Amino acid sequence: QARPLPEPVLASMRTYPKTAHALEALRTAVSVVGLYDPDAHSTAPDATLRKAVRLTAQIPVMVGAWHRLRQGAAPVAPRGEGPTAENFLHVLAGKPPSAVAARTMDMIFVLHADHEINASTFATRVAIATFTDLHSAIVAAIGTLKGPRHGGANEDVLAMLLEIGDPGNAEQYIQRRLLARAQMSHEERAKPENRIPGFGHPVYKVDDPRAGVLREMARQVSQEAGTMKLFDTATKVYETMHRETDLPVNVDFFSAVVYYALGIPIDLCTSIFASARISGWCAHAMEQYHDRLIRPRAHYTGPPPRAFVPLKERQ
Repeated sequence: QARPLPEPVLASMRTYPKTAHALEALRTAVSVVGLYDPDAHSTAPDATLRKAVRLTAQIPVMVGAWHRLRQGAAPVAPRGEGPTAENFLHVLAGKPPSAVAARTMDMIFVLHADHEINASTFATRVAIATFTDLHSAIVAAIGTLKGPRHGGANEDVLAMLLEIGDPGNAEQYIQRRLLARAQMSHEERAKPENRIPGFGHPVYKVDDPRAGVLREMARQVSQEAGTMKLFDTATKVYETMHRETDLPVNVDFFSAVVYYALGIPIDLCTSIFASARISGWCAHAMEQYHDRLIRPRAHYTGPPPRAFVPLKERQ
C-alpha cells in the first residue's frame, strides 16, 4: 500500500532534465514526496516508523520511475505485494523478473541494507540529531552518497570493466594503472579517479565479507544472462589486484557485475545502493532521535595569533 507515488511527485519528476543523474533525481523526489507525507513534520516515534516504511517502499519505485521517464516511457505502477527487490525490477523493466534475478536483487538489498557508521549514515544521524524530519535527513544522506569518495564506486567499477573489454586485457590494464599511480604524489593518489575502483576500504584490511557472497551471485546471474565475459574480466582484475597489491576488494566490485548482468544502466548503480540502504538509514534515524545533538569540537592548527593591522594600513 505504501509503494505508489503521489501523482504530484510523478508530475514533478516529469519536469526534471533528462540529463540529471539518477541520484540527483532521487534526492529531489524524496524531498518532494516529503511535502505530501501525512506525517511530514512529526518526529514522534510512531510517525517516524510510518514514514520509514513508506520511504523504504517508495524509493525503489522512484528509481524505476525516473529511469522510464528519462527514456520517454510511462512509469509502471508498483505491485501491492511481493518482495521489494522483485518489485523494483518490475517497475524498472516493466515486466516480471526471472526467479534468479529476483533472488539476486533481494540479496543485493540485504547485503547493502546497513554497514555501521559510513558517511551517509553519519549524515543521517547528524541531521536527525537536530530533530529535523526524516525526509530531510534522508535527503542529506543521498546528498552525501553522491560524493565519489562514498558512493558511485560501483559505477566506476563497471565503467572500468567495460573499458578493459576482455579478460586477456585485464592484467596489463591493472599493471599500467598501478604503475601510473605509483608515480603520483600522495595528493594525486587520494583522488577517486586515480584509484582502482572496487578495492580498498576505510575499515576492512581484508576482503569485504559481502564481496565473497556477491562474487558467487555475480557468477550465477552472469551465466543466466550470457554475460560471462564481463564476469571473467572482473575475476581477472580481482586476481591481479590480489597478486600486485594488498588492497582488499570491497562490496562495490562484484555488485557492479551483478547490475550489468541484470541489464541495469550504469548510472543507476548508486541509486540502487540508496534503495537498499534506506532501511538502514531509517533504523539509524529512529535510534538517533533518542540521543543527543551531534556537535563535534574542532582543534585549531593554523598560524599562531597575529597582531591586528587596521584596514587602512593593510597592503
